[in-house]
Amino acid sequence: MNNKIYIVGTPIGNLEDITYRAIKVLQSSDIILCEDIRVSQKLLQHYEINNKRLIAYHKFNEKEMTPKIIELLQQGMIISLISDAGMPCISDPGFEVIKAAKAANIDIDVIGGPTALIHAIIKANLDNCFTFLGFLKDKSGARQNQLKSLTFGTYVAYVSPHKLLSTIKDFEIIFQEQVKLFLIKEMTKMFETSFEGTPQEVLTQLSKEDQRGEYTLVFSFKEPKKLKINKYKKEIK
Repeated sequence: MNNKIYIVGTPIGNLEDITYRAIKVLQSSDIILCEDIRVSQKLLQHYEINNKRLIAYHKFNEKEMTPKIIELLQQGMIISLISDAGMPCISDPGFEVIKAAKAANIDIDVIGGPTALIHAIIKANLDNCFTFLGFLKDKSGARQNQLKSLTFGTYVAYVSPHKLLSTIKDFEIIFQEQVKLFLIKEMTKMFETSFEGTPQEVLTQLSKEDQRGEYTLVFSFKEPKKLKINKYKKEIK
């Protein structure tokens, strides 16, 4: 397992959604890079993966930490990278260390696991061809311009709870009723909840709900069907 970094998928909610191989790799690791050590400890303790050196590796320190991680790998350390939930690098830390590992001819081994965007696209059942946008723009004006720039199709995006209502309102402003939304939170957990319909319908549903938690949004808008008009020429005798 030496001179290789392991990118390990972890559960997106239900702690049982992890592979045997992922557990084995984490048990064998000298160092586990964690997006948030407090979150990762819950998973590791659940599977009795103890006495590991945990290092915080997140979006605020990944550029600073990456050279140090590469140095540890070159020393023969067995290192795994996990995020708070799902697959690292999918809107989570990991891109920088993988780029540096490839440049240093260090092997990368990806241990598959659940991903929120795939779970959502399957349950939405809007289309099986889609584009992943990551997180939408933070500010409403920039977000509206982003939505205006999209071509017809189906998309998946992540939405933070404190931007949720303003995001859905932006959909209403840009698309009115010409877009279908599927919004889901607490995926794979006991209280998994989804909302679907037009932006106005989803806003009505959300007004009755606690809006805490991370959300995944699937939305689809199609090109309006053009009416075929048959033109008949009246024959004048």
